[in-house]
Amino acid sequence: MRASFLLCSSQLICCLFFLLKPSFAVDSLRPLESINDGGTLVSPDGSFEIGFFRPGSSKNRYVGIWYKNIPAQTVVWVANRCSPVTDSSGSLTLNSSGNLALLGQNKTVVWSSTMTTTSSIKQPLRPILQLLDSGNLVIRDEKDGNLDTYLWQSFDYPSDTLLPGMKTGFNLRTGHKWYLSAWKNADDPCPTDLTCGLEPHAYPELSIRKGEMEYYRHGPWNGLHFSGTVHLRPNPNSQYEFVHNDEVFSRYYIKNQSVLTRMILNPTTSKRERLQWNDEEKTWSLLSSAPTDYCDSYGLCGVNGNCVISSNPVCQCLKGFKPKSPENWNSMAVWAEGCVRNTPLSCQDKEKDGFIKFPNFKVPDTEHTWVNWSMSMKECRGKCLSNCSCMAYSNTDIRGEGSGCAMWFGDLIDVRQIPGGGQDLYIRMPASELSKGDGKVKALIIVTVIGVVSGMLSAGYFIWKRSIRESSKIICHENGCQEEDLELPLFDLSTMYTATDNFSFHNKLGEGGFGPVYRGKLEDGQEIAVKRLSISSGQGMKEFKNEVVLIAKLQHRNLVKLFGCCIHDEEKLLVYEYMPNKSLDSFIFDEKQAKLLQWPKRFEIICGIARGLLYLHQDSRLRIIHRDLKAGNILLDSEMNPKISDFGMARTFRGDEMEGNTSRVVGTYGYIAPEYAFNGLFSMKSDIFSFGIMVLEIVSGRRSRVLRPGNDSFTLTGHAWKLMKEGRAVDMVDGCLKESSNLCEILRCIHIGLLCVQQCPVDRPSMSSIVLMLSSECALPQPEKPGYFMETKSPQMSSQSSSTNEITMSIVEAR
Repeated sequence: MRASFLLCSSQLICCLFFLLKPSFAVDSLRPLESINDGGTLVSPDGSFEIGFFRPGSSKNRYVGIWYKNIPAQTVVWVANRCSPVTDSSGSLTLNSSGNLALLGQNKTVVWSSTMTTTSSIKQPLRPILQLLDSGNLVIRDEKDGNLDTYLWQSFDYPSDTLLPGMKTGFNLRTGHKWYLSAWKNADDPCPTDLTCGLEPHAYPELSIRKGEMEYYRHGPWNGLHFSGTVHLRPNPNSQYEFVHNDEVFSRYYIKNQSVLTRMILNPTTSKRERLQWNDEEKTWSLLSSAPTDYCDSYGLCGVNGNCVISSNPVCQCLKGFKPKSPENWNSMAVWAEGCVRNTPLSCQDKEKDGFIKFPNFKVPDTEHTWVNWSMSMKECRGKCLSNCSCMAYSNTDIRGEGSGCAMWFGDLIDVRQIPGGGQDLYIRMPASELSKGDGKVKALIIVTVIGVVSGMLSAGYFIWKRSIRESSKIICHENGCQEEDLELPLFDLSTMYTATDNFSFHNKLGEGGFGPVYRGKLEDGQEIAVKRLSISSGQGMKEFKNEVVLIAKLQHRNLVKLFGCCIHDEEKLLVYEYMPNKSLDSFIFDEKQAKLLQWPKRFEIICGIARGLLYLHQDSRLRIIHRDLKAGNILLDSEMNPKISDFGMARTFRGDEMEGNTSRVVGTYGYIAPEYAFNGLFSMKSDIFSFGIMVLEIVSGRRSRVLRPGNDSFTLTGHAWKLMKEGRAVDMVDGCLKESSNLCEILRCIHIGLLCVQQCPVDRPSMSSIVLMLSSECALPQPEKPGYFMETKSPQMSSQSSSTNEITMSIVEAR
């Protein structure tokens, strides 16, 4: 074999090794190589090979991994799925920084890897590229003694194929997801909207989606297999694993390494298929597929309906339920409306309720569930019975006598019977249903005994209810709301002390203008964030009541959820859902954390904030102006989805109101609109200015109030506007986004950000227009000069009142 070498510069650790002949296969342990047209990299055992290929009849070329010893080329992973190389100029190279890049014509970067290491891993001393026997392409540091530590791996970015050892799931700490996405067709590996992955519910479950629509549920893991997929039970050749900690994922292994097997997402059949290589017939044999039958159609029988494939018709109402629309259900076989209870449940009579056991069931959709992985069935039953919103419960692990507790809230959907499979599901029923049939005498005895107890509890219940009403009056007073408008749980102070370990320092998440925020856990395992009004805070009871009244009934996926509040003497507490990834500013302004937030996720965050703001401005019950939008008030959930928080400074407008005036300017330096800061005029356009600032911060990774180095005194808005005018807007992009950036999308966001921060409020777009701009490629108007173009000191923002952090401030000026 012959090979030629290219002499490299002294900055590189090793030379680039160029391959010239199609038959040449590189030793997979060599460092810093380059694969050109015709060259390949082979795994040590000769099982897999990576190189350039043309799919089907396409003339486009891609970098992919395939089985080496199978006659019909079977590709299991593709690098540049939507960015083909259209000629023979491509080369795959690894540089000294540990980044893998596919270069096209004129050495342009067609595709590149993204380092997914934790912040504790240092710059690699000697990065090497390896194709492992498992089919996993990895980059690691040859100087690192731990061979299992990778700087990057292809297994983290599946295509349409799941190989043994690959994960399906998500990382709770980083928000990274492992999921399959189908090819468009045999000629085009670009992903479609047909995807398969774990749903990030409290009780995670495997599903197939077509876009946003759930198409098929495999169900949650029950210790042996996924609840609704009997064919995935362990067999002598396979071993399945489900892990739930910082990473939540499932994967499978093959005990006999000589057996070649894979799972694919087939775009033609819209199924997830398990295939095995038949060496005698030289073809792939289908072992199993899902969905398998009519009952696998998601939600076919509607809510509280049960699908029985052996019945005619297949849809039946669960015992204790009846069709919501009998005529449609019986004569027209239209089941989408589902079923309703024969006898409604009553929260006051919850102690009279019981449960009916439904064996061999695929458990319902787990979107609205609560889980405790160690609770016994007896404890689970009691827990569900004590909560009148709990509709059903089941084991999370059915092995042996069973363990763990999953509880369902609301309607039960996508339930089916699986003869000889599934698991036991216990559905809540009123006493009238329990007394029917064989259990009549037993149920009556239970009702009689519990009736005495429930009578004693009734008095306590009405006392508790009265205390809520009295507290609601206090909160609603001077806020113009009615008592019936405020349906918010009130927590006891002792509960809050227990949940937060007496507000211990190690549970403290941070502190804002309102006061400190603590992490806590309620008795039922629900994690919460408790915001505690500080006595020294510039805010007080007015802001507290304002936040409670405004956010109590706001329901949107991009708004933080308020669970309740606590008022006891001087203590004033707000109880929110816990956001494990804290706030947006902790990522974009931190050099190490910023690398975990690559451009696709940043763009999702921008769009999520925009949708939340559109809801506040236009779609909510009240027209709400937030008045303190900033990166610190955007919280990130376990999937890094943004949620707008902190409504203490918010104001409401009636339908005919468009602008307000105040002598008390509130907000945070760097985000306040000019007309609000100088004249006290606020409107929806004030929030849009703050949104524009956040967009520019997210793109640049730079705080708006930190000046650009140099003597020109440009603010972030001025810097961005000047670069755009000079055609150099790309220069303001955060350096850590270079490997994951969609340049057109980034430049569009900069443009939209500048439209939002224009000096004159009337020039700024509405939130509905902004959402449209973000989701389409419509032409954008040219922005005028932004507010705060140069750094100046306003009369209200003197050096004496300025702060170095981002705590919300209030300034009162007589006019």
